[in-house]
Amino acid sequence: MVARLVHISRPVLWINTIGTGVLGMWLTGQLLDLTAIPILLWLTLPFNLLIYGVNDIFDQDTDALNPRKGSIEGARIRSSEVRLILWAVAVSNVPFLVWFVIALPPLAVGVILLYTAVFVFYSAPPLRFKARPFLDALSNAAYGLPLLIMPVALQAPPVWPAVAGLLAWSVAKHPFDAVQDIEEDREAGIVTTAVRLGPRGTALWSGVWWLAATALFAVVSIPVAVLNAVIAGVLVVWLFVRPTPVTGRRLYPLSVAFPYIAGSFASALLLAAMFFGTYP
Repeated sequence: MVARLVHISRPVLWINTIGTGVLGMWLTGQLLDLTAIPILLWLTLPFNLLIYGVNDIFDQDTDALNPRKGSIEGARIRSSEVRLILWAVAVSNVPFLVWFVIALPPLAVGVILLYTAVFVFYSAPPLRFKARPFLDALSNAAYGLPLLIMPVALQAPPVWPAVAGLLAWSVAKHPFDAVQDIEEDREAGIVTTAVRLGPRGTALWSGVWWLAATALFAVVSIPVAVLNAVIAGVLVVWLFVRPTPVTGRRLYPLSVAFPYIAGSFASALLLAAMFFGTYP
């Protein structure tokens, strides 16, 4: 059962939550802060089970048509598992949320609750951002919120260009990844940003947002901005030149690797600055 729940939480994508949380902590100038430990633990299995467990519950029709499901890219759940998933989401998340209300500043609690609500209602009705073109992409900006949650929780000033840059980066990445699912979403009657714009229009959408992210990252780190521009440029140009869902599927592994590569590079630079005493 535990292995099944871990599979549903899509461990390959945990980098988007725990990795961002760790980077947000390091941006405060702290290598490890005891206050941050419960948040970091929450950003592993519990929160990812919330994101993807809720998503799988409300996407059963689409997932049944999607050949990617049932692999490391996501589970294909059975209707008999819905109750288990809901209980697992509640049991793994509610204690953390209660602790945050008790232990963290009110502003941090507010951002955490916003973070949670956005991902619940990305998939769940009545809002179901997933099925609303442009709102599906914009709601995924929430992936950048750990860069704000951490400093607010640790009562340190946020690095606003980094926060804004990651928000923009996430708005770009969501529809780009959804290009590969255009046919399945269209067949299920779901109109996403990728379905509405088509592959070439989505390439332009993602390119604009990734360009904005690059400009914001440049305020914090030129090397990180350059790396971001190179990887994003490859993804966007490739999809623009060959605008099909098949291309989106072929590019997906690089898209998954994108945060690992860029995040590791940014983390290495940040740790080096902290080690040599050059981080303010």
